Amino acid sequence: MASEARRPRPKRRLTHEQRVLAYALAAGLPAVVVAFALLWSGDYTPRVQWTLGVLIFGFWLGYSFALRGRVTRQLQTLSNLLSALREGDYSIRARGASHEDALGDVMSEVNALGETLREQRLGALEATALARTVMAEIDVAIFAFDAEGHLRLINRAGERLLAQPAERLMGRGAAELGLADCLNGAHNGEASANGANGDGAARTLQKKFPGGAGRWGVRRSVFRAQGRPHQLLVLSDLTRELREEELGAWRRLVRVLGHELNNSLTPIKSIAGSLESLLSREPRPADWRDDMRRGLSIIGSRSESLGRFMQAYARLARLPQPRLEPVNIGELVRRAAALETRLHVEIVPGPEVTTRADSDQLEQLLINLIRNAVDASLQTGGTVRAGWSAAPGTLDLWVEDEGPGLPNTANLFVPFFTTKPAGTGIGLVLSRQIAEAHNGALTLDNRRDASGCVAHLRLPL
Repeated sequence: MASEARRPRPKRRLTHEQRVLAYALAAGLPAVVVAFALLWSGDYTPRVQWTLGVLIFGFWLGYSFALRGRVTRQLQTLSNLLSALREGDYSIRARGASHEDALGDVMSEVNALGETLREQRLGALEATALARTVMAEIDVAIFAFDAEGHLRLINRAGERLLAQPAERLMGRGAAELGLADCLNGAHNGEASANGANGDGAARTLQKKFPGGAGRWGVRRSVFRAQGRPHQLLVLSDLTRELREEELGAWRRLVRVLGHELNNSLTPIKSIAGSLESLLSREPRPADWRDDMRRGLSIIGSRSESLGRFMQAYARLARLPQPRLEPVNIGELVRRAAALETRLHVEIVPGPEVTTRADSDQLEQLLINLIRNAVDASLQTGGTVRAGWSAAPGTLDLWVEDEGPGLPNTANLFVPFFTTKPAGTGIGLVLSRQIAEAHNGALTLDNRRDASGCVAHLRLPL
C-alpha cells in the first residue's frame, strides 16, 4: 500500500481548448503588464487607476475566451459534420466554406467529401435495388449461407423450391433445409462439368425438393459480407433444357433416318413396281429374265446399303463406357499405324508416356483418323504423319495428311454426314464420343502450313 501511495500519478495533459486559452492569455499578458505598469506609475487618481485596470483586465480575459470559443466552435462544427457523415447523413453542409483561408479550405473539402459519399451511396442503393429486383425475378434459386451454414439470403425462386416464405426460412441451417448435399459437395455419383467439385464448378444433381423434383445444375461460390465469408448456392432446373435437347435430338435423328430410309425405299418401291408390271404382261418380253435379275440386284444392293446404315447407327448408339487401364501411347500409335497397308504412315515419336485409358477404344479412334488421312492423301499423292506430344497435364495425339483439305468443317461431327461416296458418316462422330468419354477433345482443322488436314486428340494426363 505504501509503494502504491508513493507511485507518481500520470500528468494530466491540457485539452486543446485549454491550450488555445493559455496561448491567448500569454499573447496578451505582456501588453497587460505594460499597461498596468504605466497606469500605476503615472499621475492618476486611484479611481481612474482601478477603473482602467478593471477595463484592461476584463478586455484581456474577454478576448482570450472569445478566441478560444471561435477556434473550438469551428472544430465542433467539423466534428459534427464528420459524425453526420459517419452516421450516413450526407445532407448537412458547412457554412462559410471558401478557398480564401485554411479553415475555408477544410470546410470545402468536407462538403466535397459529403457530396461524393452521397453520390456513392445513391449509386450503391440503386445497384442493390437492381440486384434485388433481378434476384427476385430470375428463374433460378439463389441461397446465401453464412460461415455457420445458416441461411441469410433467398430469392423468390428459392422460396418456391422450398415451398415456404422467406420469413420462415431465414436463419435455418442447410441440413434442415435439405441443401447440405448441394452446399457441401457431390454425392451419389454427381458429375462436375470440369471433372472437379471445387467452388464455382458446375455439377448436376438428381434431387427432390418440396417445390419440385428433377435434375438440377448446382454452382457454389464464396463471397465476403461484413468481413465474414459466406457461401452462395445457385440451383437451376435442367429438366426443361434436357427435355428440349432430347426433343431436338429425336427430331434430328428422325430427319436423318427418314432421309436415309427414303433414299433406299424409294428406288426399291419404284423397281418393285416395274417388276410387278413386267410380270403382269402377256406375252412377256424375251429379255424379261434379264430385267428381273437387274431389278432384284438393285433391290438387294439398296437393302444391303440400308442394312449397313442401320448397323452403323446401332454401333454409334451402343458405345460402352471405357475400361481404364495403363496404356503406352507410343506403342498404341505405332500399332494403329501398322494396320494401314495402302500408304506408309510416318511416325514422329514423342516422349514415352503412359496414361489410363481404354486401349481398344483409343486404337479404334486412331484407326479412324489414320484411315481418313490416308483416303485424303491418296487423292493428291501426299503423305501421312502421326505423332504425339505431352504438356503438363495434357497429352496431344495428332494425325496430319497432305490431302485436298476440307471446304467446310462445320458438319464434320454431324451424325451420318459424309463427303465420301461409300462413307457411313459415323467415323468421326464415334471418334469424338470416344474422346469425350475419356474427358478429352477431338478437333479437325485445315493445315495452315500446307494443304491437307490435321486432327488433334487431347487427353488429360
